[in-house]
Amino acid sequence: MKALCARLFRRPTKGWTVHRFAFVFAVLLAVPAGSAVPAQAAQSTYDEFSRMPARSAGQYWTGNQVAGQWAWNPQPAGESRISWGDPAKWPPSYAETFLHDGDWVLLDGWRDNGTYYTVRVTEEQAGDGRCANLRPLPSSGGRQHYVRWAIPAQAYCLKAWGTITEQSSGKVVSFGHTQIWSPPAGCSNAYYAGQTCIKQWESWWDNRGAPGMPITRKLDRDQYLARNMGMAFHIEQYYPSSWHADLRYFWTW
Repeated sequence: MKALCARLFRRPTKGWTVHRFAFVFAVLLAVPAGSAVPAQAAQSTYDEFSRMPARSAGQYWTGNQVAGQWAWNPQPAGESRISWGDPAKWPPSYAETFLHDGDWVLLDGWRDNGTYYTVRVTEEQAGDGRCANLRPLPSSGGRQHYVRWAIPAQAYCLKAWGTITEQSSGKVVSFGHTQIWSPPAGCSNAYYAGQTCIKQWESWWDNRGAPGMPITRKLDRDQYLARNMGMAFHIEQYYPSSWHADLRYFWTW
């Protein structure tokens, strides 16, 4: 290594310097006036696909009927709350709270049935798109690392284990959550073709209804988020039943 460094950083000979200068000068003369080196494309970020920082909403359908609706409600200091529910009974009681913190979007918890449920992790890992090469993630106040803000060029895996505490009663549920996030790629659904999406595959496990018992699988699904359109562009659920839906309408409010 020392020998390699010496070769890379040793002082060039005078003759080498002259020839290098002549070569660079010739290259510069060959570049047309006004030409510029193309700038690298800016890295995509989660907000482009989720629409998290905007007062945005969407409605997803299955078959010829509405399946649900979502709406982001941004708050100060990078916080945003997303509601999910039946548009005929809007606003719903359910809303998740996310926080943009540097290179991460963190999940703090959700509100439902008049009480708040706090999510706190006890262990988190990150790895590649096959959920291999896993490494520990440092804690961010116990909040779950839900998704990266700057979208990597390669798929990545996130695993989290922890507890959900019902604030009104103090009841505690244990959970496990595995996600694989895939980079931007072409996508279409039943209503829109030629879009660009990121994909979230997730598997959720908990012991709700059986405190103290091992966690069991509750949900497996894919969700596609489309650039400038938002959440639930396409949902493909695999467990506990086969089901799918597509984003049909989206707007700001």
